[in-house]
Amino acid sequence: MKKLIKTGAIIAGGLAVLVISGSVYFTLTYPKDVPVVNFKVVATPERVERGKYLANNVAVCLDCHSTRDFTKFSGPVKPGTEGMGGEIFGRETGLPGTIPASNITPANLGGWSDGEIIRALTSGLNKDGESLFPIMPYENYHKMSEEDIISVVAYLRTLKPIKNEVGEKQLDFPLNFIEETMPLEVYKPLKSPDKSDMKNYGKYLVTMSACIHCHTQAEDGKLIEGMEYAGGGEVKLPFGIIRSANITPDVETGIGSWSKEQFIQRFKSMASDQAKNIEVKSGDFNTVMPWTMYAGMTEEDLGAIYEYLHSLKPVKNMVVKFSPAQTNN
Repeated sequence: MKKLIKTGAIIAGGLAVLVISGSVYFTLTYPKDVPVVNFKVVATPERVERGKYLANNVAVCLDCHSTRDFTKFSGPVKPGTEGMGGEIFGRETGLPGTIPASNITPANLGGWSDGEIIRALTSGLNKDGESLFPIMPYENYHKMSEEDIISVVAYLRTLKPIKNEVGEKQLDFPLNFIEETMPLEVYKPLKSPDKSDMKNYGKYLVTMSACIHCHTQAEDGKLIEGMEYAGGGEVKLPFGIIRSANITPDVETGIGSWSKEQFIQRFKSMASDQAKNIEVKSGDFNTVMPWTMYAGMTEEDLGAIYEYLHSLKPVKNMVVKFSPAQTNN
């Protein structure tokens, strides 16, 4: 019996050593050291304007990194909160932890070099080399052109500095370890896309907008193969569950019957001041889709997105867009 206990103790001790050794190795190995490129952004008026357009209307950085007013339809950004961060993406929305949006105004990024901001946007590592949770779609931004990346950085430098200390990120096991393996290799500058190739240019814009992440169902954090852009992605909110639309060209359940003019008008209908102030009663349907931000896209860009989406394989998937929260009577 004593020998059995002794043997068990040796095995347990050996396993503990392996776990500790593995933990030390993982900590020393991940996240990988992605070098910061020594790069200085020259902020021309044209670049600042382009960056403003991208950050507010295409990549919609200001969507997550500001405070949104969900007493109004689509949660428009509250004036005066642009870029201050602090919005919490947590377990109540189905995420495995608590992830606060970072402060991206100069009050925080003022101490970052341009290269460090570019690394965060395109590789997923902060100033200190710590991994960022991919709810910030750096994998998509990794495919942006160098000129567009530079333009976004130039614009972020012009935001009004707002002091706002956001909370610490807390991820559940084992995602807290998995996240460390996710950052990408150093960004390799890409040329700007050819706008004359509408379908390809549309793909570029859809990728930058990270449409696939909201408009595709996922299991265990992975997008379901074959269901890309077919909608049904769920977001759990206090008033119920909302689901993303099917934006494949399926005629019955997607946007296959929409003309380009109808597609463009659907977005542009949310551009007016009136559309930005549609009151939503507590418990009624609302959406996290930032319609009022995407409404600022040019008709040319919206048309290119339409061309790309209509080139996709149609997927039949009828989506129930809203399930109200159950109330106890």
